[in-house]
Amino acid sequence: MNSPAGFWVRLGASILDGLIIGVPLLIISYLATGSWDENLFTQSLNFLYTLLVPILWYGYTIGKRIVGVRIAKVNGKKLGFGAMIMRTIVAGIVYTLTLGIGVIVSAFMVGLRQDKRSLHDFIAGTYVTYEKPEELSREKNTF
Repeated sequence: MNSPAGFWVRLGASILDGLIIGVPLLIISYLATGSWDENLFTQSLNFLYTLLVPILWYGYTIGKRIVGVRIAKVNGKKLGFGAMIMRTIVAGIVYTLTLGIGVIVSAFMVGLRQDKRSLHDFIAGTYVTYEKPEELSREKNTF
């Protein structure tokens, strides 16, 4: 686990994801339903984006790619469906059951821990890093 990403860069990536993905989805949802309230359509697409894009794109989301960080497995294996389920669904349940206190604890963990891992990172066996994935490094070296 080298080059862990801290609180501010992770927050920046989340804000960018919200602006680039969340806002357009909200507008599309409004056009489809006539309501600004989050609905099942918007929530489902946001969930699928959060779950699948990092699996398909070496741990990146659009926001993470822009700021140069990605999600990686602690054990060095490829990020997969199981880890992302743990990171999104199970961690979401933990954060809900703790009435948001888990989110605050996670923010402090990312800000204060040397490895910058949050509760959802521990649950999923992941961390957020500046390191490039091996697959992309090898592709660049072949050209």
